[in-house]
Amino acid sequence: MLKIRLVDIIMPKYKENNRDSYRRIYSLLAAAALLAVFAGAFSIVWYECFSDTILLPFYRRGNWVMITIYAVLMLLFSNVFGGLKTGYLRRTDTFYSQSLSMLCVNVVTYFQISLIARHFVSPLPLLLLTIIDIAMLPVWIIAANKLYFSLFPPRRLVIIYGERAAAELAVKMSRRVDKYMICESVNADHSLSEMKTAIDKYEGVILCDMPGQLRNDILKYCFAKKIRVYVAPKISDIIIRGAEDIRLFDTPLILCRNRGLSPEQRFVKRLFDLLFSLLAGVIFMPICLVIAIIIKLEDGGAVLYKQERLTLDDRRFYVYKFRSMIPDAEKHGAQLATEDDSRITKTGKILRKCRLDELPQILNIIKGDMSVVGPRPERPELAYKYEQDMPEFDFRLRVKAGLTGYAQVTGLYDTSPYDKLKMDMMYIEQYSLLLDLRIIMMTIKTMIFPGESNEEARLHEQQASENRLRQNEDDEK
Repeated sequence: MLKIRLVDIIMPKYKENNRDSYRRIYSLLAAAALLAVFAGAFSIVWYECFSDTILLPFYRRGNWVMITIYAVLMLLFSNVFGGLKTGYLRRTDTFYSQSLSMLCVNVVTYFQISLIARHFVSPLPLLLLTIIDIAMLPVWIIAANKLYFSLFPPRRLVIIYGERAAAELAVKMSRRVDKYMICESVNADHSLSEMKTAIDKYEGVILCDMPGQLRNDILKYCFAKKIRVYVAPKISDIIIRGAEDIRLFDTPLILCRNRGLSPEQRFVKRLFDLLFSLLAGVIFMPICLVIAIIIKLEDGGAVLYKQERLTLDDRRFYVYKFRSMIPDAEKHGAQLATEDDSRITKTGKILRKCRLDELPQILNIIKGDMSVVGPRPERPELAYKYEQDMPEFDFRLRVKAGLTGYAQVTGLYDTSPYDKLKMDMMYIEQYSLLLDLRIIMMTIKTMIFPGESNEEARLHEQQASENRLRQNEDDEK
């Protein structure tokens, strides 16, 4: 029986090299359809509930402006949270991202309408709009993704790896069987001609930890053949990505300044840290006072807990947290916390689950020990152990430690220290105030819609770090 794919019917002249173009067109159309539905729903609410209540009713063009502003806000927030990436995120992640985008837009729109009306209008119409939007969202996600994966089946890929086995990367990519189909793996010890023969059989190639010259040869070959390449970057690759393009007469050069943030960037970042932390301090002050009273009343112990960490230029400081364990929890030395740890107080369980125990770090930011966004501060003894395997680990100390970071919002609890280092380096080399704002928004999403509970993720991450530290100590013995 002749098997006909949907893609062959809709796009008979479809070629593998044109797949990306078709994917982009489809994603744009799917996003436009969703935004049109949201804007249409808002226009109904606007005309029925708000346009006639304004002191000076808008003319027709004014109504259009309100609807256009709503659509633009939805587009901006959706881009920040990644809610419009059809086929890229899992369905649940798309739902969480877009739901948070709608909530933010409708809150902003409520205050915008109230400002125009010169009084606080009833929030019920926008609340109803939010409920309807969230109810319609799963329909769009299911339909858009089903059509997407019918048109664009998983890419058939080959992995070429060097000294480090690519098993970990292959496992991670195999979690998205709807996007990637790894069909073959080839060791870099094979001849270049054998690798080219393997590459020609598939739609893309994954390059993982191989000698620079060989990687260059494969990249040029794939570029000439218009074959997609996924590269597991090295630290040097990330440094070059943050370089500046210059030219010496007619010779192009790439300038790697290798100094961390520029003086202008440090000034802007510090100003943002102060404004953000002071505002957050005012907002969370009542909550902090209530937490402090509850901790004190529960067992009479200290309210705050401090631990030595590392920040900019390898400087040591004490990070502050609300105490979540009994007062003498570490009288026998530091011990790894577990999910059902008897040392964690009743209040501490709630604080850890909601990440409220991190609030005192606002003081660290005001003091200048930390930034709002940056690599998470590491314990000195653990950092030094990491440096034995990864001499580049101290590169992440080119900026201040952060309350949240790029590795925290994009990584998983089992992300390896080396991959976290690379993500921290990506942040440093690509730093901008806009990136900080994006990471903060992504942090809010992670806190509201975590893949697993915040406390479980933290315990797993702590367990992985402690296991690595213990393994290094055993190796030394």
